[in-house]
Amino acid sequence: MKNTPDRLLASGIKDALFGEGVTVVQPVNLYGCEIGDQCFIGPFVEIQRSVKIGARTKVQSHSFICELVTIGSDCFIGHGVMFVNDTFQKGGPARGDKSLWKSTQIGNHVSIGSNATILPVSICDHVVIGAGAVVTKSIHEPGVYAGSPARKIK
Repeated sequence: MKNTPDRLLASGIKDALFGEGVTVVQPVNLYGCEIGDQCFIGPFVEIQRSVKIGARTKVQSHSFICELVTIGSDCFIGHGVMFVNDTFQKGGPARGDKSLWKSTQIGNHVSIGSNATILPVSICDHVVIGAGAVVTKSIHEPGVYAGSPARKIK
């Protein structure tokens, strides 16, 4: 055992594109993503390569937005929301094999409660996802969804 790792990587902002009036609270790890006008990105957020976030969307602290996610405008992503692009379709992690990853599309005016988990799905406009929900299937009808797996409750 030793006192330092062989490789130490710093978090930060690299190759990200920002619209006008964007607020970012550090520390964050943002790379290769696009953040629309007047967005808010809270601390301890990671937004990966090729993610696109629409105007006026707020992403609260401790959220993780992986590659292949698109989020519309006027959305709210609560604290600790996790997006998943690897469904372990071969019984374990894809280990970097992007051909096994799947995409997620979030519409406009979507609010996702704290600690929700969003698997690769499409969510239409005007949807509320309750705190702690696990979204396993696409949502095609506006409304309020909660539970694990998430289902329409209102």
